[in-house]
Amino acid sequence: MDDDQDDVFGERRRLTSLAYRMTGTLADAEDVVQETYVRWYRLTDAERSGTLNPPGWLTTVASRISLDLLTSARRRREQYVGQWLPEPVPLDLFVGGERIAPASVALDDPLERVALDESVSTALLVVLESMTPAERVAFVLHDIFEVPFPEIAEILGRSAAAVRQLATSARRHVRENRTSAVPRAEHDRVVRAFQHASRSGGIEQLLRVLAPDVELHSDGGGVVRAALNVVSGADRVARFLLGIAAKRPDMQLEEIETGDGIALLFREYGEVVSVVNLGVTDGAVTRVWIMMNPHKLSHWRTDIAASQ
Repeated sequence: MDDDQDDVFGERRRLTSLAYRMTGTLADAEDVVQETYVRWYRLTDAERSGTLNPPGWLTTVASRISLDLLTSARRRREQYVGQWLPEPVPLDLFVGGERIAPASVALDDPLERVALDESVSTALLVVLESMTPAERVAFVLHDIFEVPFPEIAEILGRSAAAVRQLATSARRHVRENRTSAVPRAEHDRVVRAFQHASRSGGIEQLLRVLAPDVELHSDGGGVVRAALNVVSGADRVARFLLGIAAKRPDMQLEEIETGDGIALLFREYGEVVSVVNLGVTDGAVTRVWIMMNPHKLSHWRTDIAASQ
């Protein structure tokens, strides 16, 4: 394989990173990247050699495939059993595969910038799910991967001005709905307080770390048992969590690092059964996201098995 082809193949990690932020799951991201490379190798030798910027070509194609997937995914998720959540991933999963520097993106308000670690957080990915496919593509490409608006306009088939408006609208979604825009140290302090209260078995202690309007979302994908609807309110959420602990006393807990900060991984009889991320605001837990769908825990299961 010549150097150019080595460079093309070397883009796989970056493309997976991009597609994950577009789609919210590693399986979908890998499908996007696979189809992108299929299309690259379907080009004639002359077409490939005539491509002046192969990484840019790959980014464009992966973005278009992601856009199509997002459009169809909306229909698929209407038939999803229970609540759909994005797949939690380790904080450092894509490190080394991203040639991006979000802090250099010119935004009117520096507080609207999204850090690399936060861009793989459940908190942000949940907000991305509320966007239109075009808003999500514009936001991910421009605010995270620094793709210029004229290039995004070609991908979306819109004017650069229209794409700029899409990115502005997406940023407004993030600003208004992001639940974990707190310092990492504060987030992690609250998570550890939540962890201690949950293990103590006392409802009063747990209620002290939950916001009155806290919401609990769990994703079992129809594969394992999970709450089909959102559990709302501190008292109901506390009783739900303590009920799980009482029914499954053999679960072991360990801290892991995700884009949200510290998260909690649970194992039962040595097998990973769930990953819990928390949204924190004003010193209290406002969101509890429980991933139980085994299809969205495959990375954690594989990674932990490999380290043992």
